[in-house]
Amino acid sequence: MKASKMKFGINYIDTNSPLHALNGITKFALFMAWVTVVLTTFDLRIILSMVALGLALLNMTGVAFRVYKPLLLGTLSVLSMNAVFMFIVAPQQGPEWIGTTTPLVSLPGNYSLTQETLFYLCTVTLKYFSMFPIALVFVFTTHPTEFASSLNRIGVPYKIAYAVSLTLRYLPEVKNDFVNIMHAQQARGVDFSKNAPLMERFRGVAKILIPLIFSSLDRADEISNAMTLRGFGRNPKRTWYHSRPLTAKDGIALAVIALLVALAIFKRSSEAATIWYPF
Repeated sequence: MKASKMKFGINYIDTNSPLHALNGITKFALFMAWVTVVLTTFDLRIILSMVALGLALLNMTGVAFRVYKPLLLGTLSVLSMNAVFMFIVAPQQGPEWIGTTTPLVSLPGNYSLTQETLFYLCTVTLKYFSMFPIALVFVFTTHPTEFASSLNRIGVPYKIAYAVSLTLRYLPEVKNDFVNIMHAQQARGVDFSKNAPLMERFRGVAKILIPLIFSSLDRADEISNAMTLRGFGRNPKRTWYHSRPLTAKDGIALAVIALLVALAIFKRSSEAATIWYPF
């Protein structure tokens, strides 16, 4: 049986792009501002603009599309399933949010599909998806240690900053563990290919999660013991191998980010309707 290959990764990739030149704090501020705007708006025009901008920034990183293609397809699949389950649980939430009802497909019971529900589900799905590109931009362009040193410079305790650094650094290791466990399951006859039924593949992935959790806990314990033996946390301050000061470009970017967030919050607070509906 041919083992499936997983060539994607979620880790820092240095391509010397303009985004790599920005300070880690600037990129973190961009990520948090992005999430803030997404969570405060149901305007499909803004959401589509953020999706387009996020994909453009992701392309600007210089990371090959094949690296994150499986993640992109996986995210779209999960969000599509989420939209289906949302419809099953609350099929009339579109009319409830928008206030009008335009039937499209008549179905038994309360499950008639309306134009408002379809528009609402599309808006929510794109709303969630819009955070995917910027998250990859942050991970692909931010060196873990440089980001941790930036956090420490602005006042975050270095123990917390170092924990953030370790989290970003060991994301690729978690992926490698997942692949190794998957290959071990395949050697035992578990089929993850497209030939297997969907539910069988879900059960196979569920069998991977438990050993993956235990292996991650074992690694965390090893790292904790190693850091304790080396006296980590004994001194009130520490030096950093990677450190990058804020530049004029970072200042301009932070000012633009703050302005856009302020405009988005003002727009949301000044609108009476929760969701934008053009029909």
